[in-house]
Amino acid sequence: MPDPRTAVRHAIPVVAEGVLAPLACFYLALLFAGLRGAIVAALVWSYAAAARRLIRGDRVSTVLVLDVLLLTVRTAVSFATGSSFLYFAQPLIGTVLIACVLVYTALVGRPLVQRFAEDFCPLDRELLEHPRVRQYFFRISLMWAGVLLVNSGIVAWLLVSSSLRAFVLERTATSWTLTAGAIFCSIYGFSATMRRDGCTVRWGADRLAPATSGT
Repeated sequence: MPDPRTAVRHAIPVVAEGVLAPLACFYLALLFAGLRGAIVAALVWSYAAAARRLIRGDRVSTVLVLDVLLLTVRTAVSFATGSSFLYFAQPLIGTVLIACVLVYTALVGRPLVQRFAEDFCPLDRELLEHPRVRQYFFRISLMWAGVLLVNSGIVAWLLVSSSLRAFVLERTATSWTLTAGAIFCSIYGFSATMRRDGCTVRWGADRLAPATSGT
């Protein structure tokens, strides 16, 4: 597997563009320009980030694609209805739908989780075709679907019980805590899966040197 530092360098732009920056734009604009300004700021950032990658010919991450699509729908519904509640309630529906998509793509043998994994950690195509790895992505798809559903339930409770500013921070803390736990379980599960097939997962280990004949 890639060196952890390589994986982190690979993941940082994905997380920064698709998660941290839109959240920062939203919260800062919320403090100084109100809810509508915050909604527009998050959407503008996401469009600008995607356009920048397309103009440069870079790959647009799955996280950023989903961010653009979901923010577009949320913004359109929020402005059409004038309801701030619907703006924050829509992601709950979206999260449940994504959980269903994860289960469906796993059942048909094309797990969407694998695409997310490639966004955050570059993987060899040969490794992805390994039977054990394919089984792993099936099981981990079900786990992530469960995590998303639990997250939706907690966020729904926060939405009806917290103030707007507190909700933004509490939702972020909840989602990141659950996500961090799921990532740990994913990494541990991958190592355990490969061990069952007699393989040892080494992070950043040098490839074994080819055997040479004696002189």
